[in-house]
Amino acid sequence: MDLKEKIISKKAKIGVMGLGYVGLPLACEFARAGFRVTGIDTDRERIKRIKMGRHYIEDVGRKGVIQLIKKGFLKPTFDFKALKGLDIVIICVPTPLRKTKDPDISYVVSATKKIAKYLKNNQLIILESTTYPGTTQEVILPILKETRKRFYLAFSPERIDPGNKEYTLRNTPKIVSGITKESTRMAEALYKEIVDEVIIVSSTEIAEMVKLLENTFRSVNIGLVNEMALICHRLGIDVWEVIEAAKTKPFGFMPFYPGPGLGGHCLPVDPHYLSWKLRTLDFYARFIELAGEINSKMPEFLVQRIENALNKKKKTLKGSRVLILGVAYKRDVSDTRESPALDVIKILQKKGAKVIYHDPHVPKLRLDGKVLRSQKKPSLGKEDCVVIVTDHTIFNYPEIVKKAKLIIDSRNATKGIMSRKIVKL
Repeated sequence: MDLKEKIISKKAKIGVMGLGYVGLPLACEFARAGFRVTGIDTDRERIKRIKMGRHYIEDVGRKGVIQLIKKGFLKPTFDFKALKGLDIVIICVPTPLRKTKDPDISYVVSATKKIAKYLKNNQLIILESTTYPGTTQEVILPILKETRKRFYLAFSPERIDPGNKEYTLRNTPKIVSGITKESTRMAEALYKEIVDEVIIVSSTEIAEMVKLLENTFRSVNIGLVNEMALICHRLGIDVWEVIEAAKTKPFGFMPFYPGPGLGGHCLPVDPHYLSWKLRTLDFYARFIELAGEINSKMPEFLVQRIENALNKKKKTLKGSRVLILGVAYKRDVSDTRESPALDVIKILQKKGAKVIYHDPHVPKLRLDGKVLRSQKKPSLGKEDCVVIVTDHTIFNYPEIVKKAKLIIDSRNATKGIMSRKIVKL
């Protein structure tokens, strides 16, 4: 039985390396489809939490994970010897930036070397981690070739949008390309088992570039609308009303919204992968760099708005009690990776404000070595200022406006509520 036949008959054994926001949902989707899936992660504590149903990824469902484990369809482990008996291995490890904003693909390299150690003939290896164009061909392929084994190799960018109930892994089209036609054919057959539509592109470099274009598109447009917010502030114009009116045009306009900055693993990181790659080719990506510069300044602008609003109330920021509502990077998730709320809190603390936060999705937060805990029932009326950083739907905004002395709304969460207490971004 060849690999494609194994895939179609659900007899192919699948391994997913990295059980974070990308890997765990993917592993569970394959397990739910009837495959035997081994999830591998170096973090022993994470493996322990997953087995106990205490993972932090809302989209997966805690009870569902436990059921998949009990039924034998999902096996989380930190033991890389589990790679021995697998037919397919999908790499979903982190690809962060170094302090210099250069790509750090050390996790990808490490994962590939572990795979190479146990590689067997006709095994399918797929990279899903976001990276710069050329990584699959220039980094992974040479490592696997050293084994002198026959294998299939492909790239398929992850497109998970945490918290999105409308577009899930299954109904979001999957981009796929292999280093050979056979590699593409195997990867396509695999993903067709869990995704409604698989789109083939002609090279792994194009597949890698697709993900970077998608996120650079968002980053640049958010940078544009953030700059528009700064401009409207200078002109004394409500940027939110401007956007609402502009989006009535049925063609040639797509609404983006300003905010306290970019968060999550993708938008603040991925464009830098592209600009780094281009710098190696002596090309300066001006749009990308400028958008990144504007977006990175938004936490400072928000703090400035807080400071000015307090001054109008004859209060100084230093010594004021500031309540941050929402510290996750986006609405209705628990993910705080690169969240602008972290920068906002740091800047406020540096300026002498007494900062507390409330986020039902994030019970505790580690910041500069210290652990902050979410206020379970914040006393809105006692705080000098309440700042809406993340617009979770669980928040009762009319009640917040009613009780708070001063509200700084960075997300237009109080849209439609009329009050002199509200200061918009």
